Amino acid sequence: MTLPIVAVVGRPNVGKSTFVNRLIQTQDAIVHPASGVTRDRSYHRTDWNGREFMLVDTGGIEFTTDDRFGDSIREQAVVAAQEADVVVFLVDGSVGIATGDAEVAELLRRQKTPVFLAVNKLDTPGREEAIHEFWNLGLDQPWAVSAIHGHGTGDLLDAIVEALPEVEAEPETEAIGVAIIGKPNAGKSSLYNKLLGVERAIVSEVAGTTRDAIDTVLEREGRTYRLVDTAGLRRKSQIDESVEYYGFVRAMRAIDRADVALLVIDVETGVTDQDQRIARFAEERGCGMLIVLNKWDLLETPEEKTELVARLPDKLGFVGFAPVVRVSALKGTGVHKILPMISTIHDAYSQEISTSALNRLLTDLRATGHTISKGGKHLRMKYVTQTGTRPPVLTFFANHPRMVDANYERYLENRLRETFDFSGTPIKLRFRQKN
Repeated sequence: MTLPIVAVVGRPNVGKSTFVNRLIQTQDAIVHPASGVTRDRSYHRTDWNGREFMLVDTGGIEFTTDDRFGDSIREQAVVAAQEADVVVFLVDGSVGIATGDAEVAELLRRQKTPVFLAVNKLDTPGREEAIHEFWNLGLDQPWAVSAIHGHGTGDLLDAIVEALPEVEAEPETEAIGVAIIGKPNAGKSSLYNKLLGVERAIVSEVAGTTRDAIDTVLEREGRTYRLVDTAGLRRKSQIDESVEYYGFVRAMRAIDRADVALLVIDVETGVTDQDQRIARFAEERGCGMLIVLNKWDLLETPEEKTELVARLPDKLGFVGFAPVVRVSALKGTGVHKILPMISTIHDAYSQEISTSALNRLLTDLRATGHTISKGGKHLRMKYVTQTGTRPPVLTFFANHPRMVDANYERYLENRLRETFDFSGTPIKLRFRQKN
């Protein structure tokens, strides 16, 4: 079902993210007293009285600002308002009409979209008279609300859902969750925009531009993908801003929800310790993985390219199951290969292998005689079956499961990968006692 969209817009620091969190009943939107915290537009699915809709949090609209991202933030907010079915224009009732409110109101009056003027921060009941001056903005009835305490939000939501267009229900399609991860300034947002074909995320050379994890659903060739652009993951010692910490938490949540992680590596700096840590985050959480070598066009000689690829097993050997793709997110070179590769990885990540096929392999392995002997005991693998997917979990039943060491486990994984297509997915091996 294509849900109707409600966009929340307004100047910086009027409480848009708090308002969004109040309506969706979670803390998904980052809330912070500093202005400019929300930069991209972020989408949140919610409902009121049985009507589902998509709520969009946007960055503060400023027409005069020293923020280097100010123009991009304003453009993102305007795009959100243009694509919305209903717009909520949030203003700060504690200060009255402020500089910039009239300009935003003028911008919204030019559109045909229904606009609800919500006067926020009226936290004390009985202060509703403070809304009267906002009639001067020319946007019909002002609505008194308190995003912190929830006063007035129910009445406003009643009016919003009444103004939403009716939509026809469509069969629900399972989306492949894809988290785009990497260190700051590796090109994640450029890749995200190129995959979508629109300027969905703000792209800048300044590290730390993306602070929220942004979800967008994309359909290509019969498959549905939920792409999540995440904040760049820095070393913990470098996460010194509380806002950036929240971005880090959002990125980790995005990895937890993902089926496949795109690890974006800046080839100009090569594979760093930070890239290794980020890959470890995803691997520990059981994500499928595709390694994206970005800015490939900036390597000038074949020798540089060969050397970089040759170092990958040393740097990222613990995720050696991950395929590698070479792209230029800025120019679009090689990006067309990514979605088909994600689809292949997801198929491997979700597959179920028959017990008979697994035990045929185990029979062949026993025939080689390769096993472990210790203290007069010999390890005998008796039976194997798949006990989980996403990622695949294979459980081996043996006479002495505690004898299995890391080397033997690696041997089993290598034989499994040679026999079955586990491209791009980790495998979890479990060992149980069978008398």
